[in-house]
Amino acid sequence: MSDSFPTAPDGPVPFLRFGPRPDRTTYEGWQEFRRTRDLFVPVKKISLAEYRLMSPRKRSLHDLHRAATHVNMRMEETPMSAVVTALMRSRIQNNAMRIGPSTLDGLMINGGGYQGKTETACRTAAEFEDTWRDLFAQYPAYYFEPMPGTRDLIAPVAYCQTPVKATPIGLCEAILDFYGAPYGKNLRGMIRNVRESIKAHATTVLMIDDITRLKMHREDDQDTLDLIRGLMDLDVTLVLIGVNIPRSGLLREGWHDPRTKQWVYAPLKKGKSYNPDASTQTERRFDLVNLDPFDYSSDAGITAFVKHLIGMENQIRLLHAGPGTLSEGEMPEYLYRRTHGIVGLLRRLVEDGLVKAMESGLENLTIDLLDEIAINLGNVPGKEDGRDPEAGEIPDIDTSPKRRPGPKSKRGRNSVYDDRGTPPAAEA
Repeated sequence: MSDSFPTAPDGPVPFLRFGPRPDRTTYEGWQEFRRTRDLFVPVKKISLAEYRLMSPRKRSLHDLHRAATHVNMRMEETPMSAVVTALMRSRIQNNAMRIGPSTLDGLMINGGGYQGKTETACRTAAEFEDTWRDLFAQYPAYYFEPMPGTRDLIAPVAYCQTPVKATPIGLCEAILDFYGAPYGKNLRGMIRNVRESIKAHATTVLMIDDITRLKMHREDDQDTLDLIRGLMDLDVTLVLIGVNIPRSGLLREGWHDPRTKQWVYAPLKKGKSYNPDASTQTERRFDLVNLDPFDYSSDAGITAFVKHLIGMENQIRLLHAGPGTLSEGEMPEYLYRRTHGIVGLLRRLVEDGLVKAMESGLENLTIDLLDEIAINLGNVPGKEDGRDPEAGEIPDIDTSPKRRPGPKSKRGRNSVYDDRGTPPAAEA
């Protein structure tokens, strides 16, 4: 996973995108995400004196670039995400290079809502596809010429989301939508098209997100899980992503092998699955890896959290914010209490704080300013993200400021803008 943005050049750079964001659930959207995920160039850090010397137009463009930098902050790697990335990278790579016929081991990524499971998995898969395509490009006569049984459009990675009301038909539609393939007239035809699409497009990794939307007390959900497990005989690494997988019922019919530390599923019995080859399949094995929030109860956990805050504050472009803005004094403990160490909530709180700091002219992040920001997990942004509260995708935690008793401290004087809220005139 990339740990740095491209270096900002001296001249102006484009920093706004035209059109909608990439839809990773389609082949075209996934390719756009893969190609552009690390292309954003943040604005250069400048001093207050340099800012004041800018013309009003340049200052306005600089402020817009600063705002874009704040909402596109690099995804900082955490000790927890590093474990997930390492296991996923090795599992995908090993399976992709396996030559002999065998059922490939899968991977389950477990964690709470807003903890970066999807982003970590997608970026790791995109990194693998970059390497895979570069490797194949060295032998174009073997891999890019027409091959029997494949199509011109090669898709090493496919990503889809489990429908909120999961059914075998709904899951088939989600997978086929990625390829832009026809659905088929009935479920059997849809399953055939799914199997043919995965094979024809040379897909090596199939990621299914929000897998815990399956409620195992429903018959359709059990059938959908059987369908997912049946896909593992297609020479594809299956990566399932979900919230609280151990308690969801997905592992109900499996057992934990203490020798391999993997979850094992027994072969599906003929007649109980939509997969026509179920009776000949071997046992299915999944590694279950957790992406947990930060732990603030140990010295190692506190150190890791503060290191993460330092990585974030290095990306801040406020004119009065410097080293220690997020990582010194009472701020680390405050941020942990507000976000419970959940990286997605931490990012959201800091981003909202940066917007408020720029709009107010304070140009710094303080506890008083962050106290004015509410993190409402049940509001419209959650719905737009397509999160399912019943599946645990929205954490049930208290994010209120819980202000300390005593008089409210006064903010420092606004030295970026004058008392009327307007930028000071540029110095000659």
